[in-house]
Amino acid sequence: MSKPIRVLISVSDKIGVTEFGQALVELGAEIISTGGTARTLRGSGINVIDVAEVTNFPEIMNGRVKTLHPAIHGGLLGRGDQDKEVMQKNNIQQIDIVAVNLYPFETTIAQPDCDFATAIENIDIGGPTMIRAAAKNHAHVAVIVEPDDYANVITELQNNSGHVSEKMRQELAIKAFAHTANYDAAIWGYLNAQKDDEEFPEDWSVALKLRETLRYGENPHQEAALYTNGTSVPGTLIAAKQLQGKALSFNNIADANAALECAKSLTNSDNIVGCVIVKHANPCGVALATTPLNAYRKAYECDPTSAFGGIIAFNALLDDATATEIVANQFVEVIIAPGFSDEAVETFSSKPNVRVLDCGEISGGTPDEHVLQQVEGGMLVQRKDITIVSRADLKVVTERQPTEQEITDALLAWKVVRYVKSNAIVYSKDSATLGIGAGQMSRIMSAEIAGQKAAEAKLTLDGAAMASDAFFPFRDGIDVAAKFGIKVVIQPGGSMRDNEVIAAANEHGIAMLFTGMRHFRH
Repeated sequence: MSKPIRVLISVSDKIGVTEFGQALVELGAEIISTGGTARTLRGSGINVIDVAEVTNFPEIMNGRVKTLHPAIHGGLLGRGDQDKEVMQKNNIQQIDIVAVNLYPFETTIAQPDCDFATAIENIDIGGPTMIRAAAKNHAHVAVIVEPDDYANVITELQNNSGHVSEKMRQELAIKAFAHTANYDAAIWGYLNAQKDDEEFPEDWSVALKLRETLRYGENPHQEAALYTNGTSVPGTLIAAKQLQGKALSFNNIADANAALECAKSLTNSDNIVGCVIVKHANPCGVALATTPLNAYRKAYECDPTSAFGGIIAFNALLDDATATEIVANQFVEVIIAPGFSDEAVETFSSKPNVRVLDCGEISGGTPDEHVLQQVEGGMLVQRKDITIVSRADLKVVTERQPTEQEITDALLAWKVVRYVKSNAIVYSKDSATLGIGAGQMSRIMSAEIAGQKAAEAKLTLDGAAMASDAFFPFRDGIDVAAKFGIKVVIQPGGSMRDNEVIAAANEHGIAMLFTGMRHFRH
């Protein structure tokens, strides 16, 4: 080699950096470094050149300004022979490789005690600037933003007489621009969340990182992958640890997320446990009980046929008695809960293909505030439907007043209907769903299907509650409710024919509650 490789290393994540530095030294490289990185490398006996020696200017403002200098950025942006003369004139030497990763902004803001000033101080300036400069000039510079790439670059240098191939430089540059784009998006998301107003911003930035490539998408001919937004709030699917089972599929992930979200909405106070069984993104059985076993039994009874091959979610630790019954009772794709007893884990091991996910404690951490849905050429963005309706919010609009038990049944049905695809009807009684009708173009058809499901499961709807995710446009839905013996209906209200619908309820002796809130789910 006619001249040594010049490498600039400045990293917050020190994983693998000393091994990288040692391998570079063996290749005869000169290493330029900053602050804590320089101390780490020297601590391993690796000789480094301080950035201040290159710039002839000290680090100032507690390290805020150290690499923002022509001697550094000229070395990153120099284009070989094209800029050789100006670089010689200004005593600027080419930098061949840059290894930089950024202040841990996302990790910092995830800390419960992080205040605004701390967050702002953890916005990296010099790092993204060096990364972008090197990535722009990837025809001459290799830029590394992930420790996993250290070994690949070393191999390239060893096999190519101290050079990184054009192909790898381009691949590293693409990764580098994605890295800084996600970093900026995370900062934007944090600052945008600090605003008091609820206006949607002119621009929307999304930061996503590949978690894993999936076997396929909704169907085998579709390629798919799982990306995360960088956060890992306990009690979520993304934070879940897989204890056993096959790799999660695209549909497993979507369904498990739907099941867990519904389970989290159920009370877990006063020793009340919630169980949700989901099939094709729709709940097919939901129940509350004092034990996981009884909650599961009641949820399963709602629709045993649909429960086959479903997803089961709990909002409390799962014990061995419940695990034993599930294994004996049905084929299940995924089970997710905020913890499992050791005995339950052992029981599930007899079915090694069952995916068992421990989502961690459901702590009420900050949920995603917005829901994004892709459309051709764009994105729909809306605030998440998380508003809770309480007893105090209900308005009785019929002559007959509901009993306390009927209100309790209605509120459970109302919680569940939020997670059922529209048009949605849910029947419930005694802390369990009895029939669920989902995804029909006609609301009356959803009501009929929910009744058919109850009949198939040999469950009586007499005295049960009925929830509708949107208002009844005609009285026919109430007539169906009366046919099944429903005694209380909970719905948003707001139809032009509300008076007709209320009159039908009065005619049948049904109590009706208005929530003033719709729960469409598409």
